[in-house]
Amino acid sequence: MAVSGFDIDVPRWDQSTFMGRLKHFANITDWRTALLPDSQLDEAKALVESCRAGSIPPGTTEEQLHYSKKLYDSAFHPDTGDRMNLIGRMSFQVPGGMAITGGMLQFYRTVPAVVFWQWVNQSFNALVNYTNRNAASPITPNQIGVAYLTATSTALATAVGLNFYTKRAPPLVARWVPFAAVASANCVNIPMMRQQELLNGIAVTDENGNKLGHSKKAAVKGITQVVISRITMAAPGMIILPIIMQRLEKYKFMQRITFFHGPLQVMMVGVFLVFMVPAACSLFPQQCSMAVSKLEPELRASILSRYGDSVEYVYFNKGL
Repeated sequence: MAVSGFDIDVPRWDQSTFMGRLKHFANITDWRTALLPDSQLDEAKALVESCRAGSIPPGTTEEQLHYSKKLYDSAFHPDTGDRMNLIGRMSFQVPGGMAITGGMLQFYRTVPAVVFWQWVNQSFNALVNYTNRNAASPITPNQIGVAYLTATSTALATAVGLNFYTKRAPPLVARWVPFAAVASANCVNIPMMRQQELLNGIAVTDENGNKLGHSKKAAVKGITQVVISRITMAAPGMIILPIIMQRLEKYKFMQRITFFHGPLQVMMVGVFLVFMVPAACSLFPQQCSMAVSKLEPELRASILSRYGDSVEYVYFNKGL
């Protein structure tokens, strides 16, 4: 069906509810979009921009517009409109995350293997965190380097340290060490990679998108929510899968095909991530809000002096 006057930026699903956000993120984190060529993504962006400008090409259907918006949201940064690098996109979380997480869960017994896979994981996470940052708060190469080294060191210290402490513990406990390392590193990697927002504040607007200033408290809220989402994303696969493998490995047929354990874990992690990537991204609204009364006194006073009581909440992109 051809359309006219179509507002492509109006969400297809209610973003105030978890189910609405789940449908939205299941749509834009679809791993199949990571396989598409840049030329097709650029065509989708051109159609989205044409629609925004009010010049929808004749014969364009609503389905085509929705699909173009899906590709646009999956591959282009919401703040800058620039195409994001492939590995850093949320649509790459399933193929990238399943390979790396499967490696961490399979090769957890020796220190060299732990060091290698934690380094690979933190390198991947650093790129994802940088790609999905709030682009209104730029970060310098030195700050990126410090964030990367700090998070990698935290993950390695946690994993190697716990590996030594769990040598006398039940085998299952040792299998959970990679998750402990990932969780602790996320608590460091994300705030460090987005330190400019914590130091200088994140840009906040009113409901109409008018910029009101920068808030450090809003940055803390947004980054905290992202940390919780990332840990939640990894938790089921890294906690439940070791239990499954622990039981499967007791069977003789599994003991005869040890070479298949790694690929099996990679595939099973992929199944978890297909569901957990959109679910974790949906825990909190992408456009985060905060009451003006909870902002810093200076910013609160500035908003009150300019707008009085007409602005009760400020809004900001929390990142992913």
